[in-house]
Amino acid sequence: MQTKIHPTAIVDDSAVIGEGVQIGPYSVVGPDVEIGDGCEIASHVVLSGPTKLGKNNRIYQFSSVGQDTPDKKYQDEPTTLVIGDNNVIREGVTIHRGTVQDRGETTIGNDNLLMAYAHIGHDSVIGNNTILVNNVALAGHVYVRDWAILSGYTLVHQHCTIGEHAFTGMGAGIGKDVPAYVMVAGNPAEAKTINAEGLRRRGFTREDIALINKAYKIVYRRGLTTDEALESLAQLRQESAAIQPWIDSLQNSTRGIVR
Repeated sequence: MQTKIHPTAIVDDSAVIGEGVQIGPYSVVGPDVEIGDGCEIASHVVLSGPTKLGKNNRIYQFSSVGQDTPDKKYQDEPTTLVIGDNNVIREGVTIHRGTVQDRGETTIGNDNLLMAYAHIGHDSVIGNNTILVNNVALAGHVYVRDWAILSGYTLVHQHCTIGEHAFTGMGAGIGKDVPAYVMVAGNPAEAKTINAEGLRRRGFTREDIALINKAYKIVYRRGLTTDEALESLAQLRQESAAIQPWIDSLQNSTRGIVR
């Protein structure tokens, strides 16, 4: 496909534009922005740098991508935003670059769907195949692991981690880490069960889902300490590698887990 830039778009001379890129009316592409092959930028989008987009991303109108953070510690340092391939960024999404106090980079992986008015704060890391539904708001330093789904109006406190295949209910207020596979709801969020339907859709076997559910009961129903739960999970890990994300969630948690 031929590269097409609408005559009303403003593209800085230093921007790197790949093959087949489409840039719509009144969009602004600033300096130090790199747009990979096949990306589609709708009208009224602002891309600020340093920002690098991979291939075949689609950004809808009125989104602001790569702007500096409002964090008061930020003093115009040259921090970055890096976005992978095949992401869909819907209307009004805001994504901020990093800060030198942390990674210096906000990172988004591949094949994610960021729905209307979602916000991704500075230094956050989004994995692959995630869905952030309308008006999800991530504070700075948030990690969202692969295949997680955050329902509309979910709020996530800084430095929290949302584990692989986790699911948050509408309007969840998250102030602690959500382990892999767990469904949470409420404000403050509470653990409810495992994301069994999501696991079935992604090809997990019946046996693995049963083990993951057993792991959930070990962590949430037996009143065990974290060390005691980890000991029991290590025994389950011998039966299936699907238990490893559970172990990682507990071992790597810095804020404690949602209960």
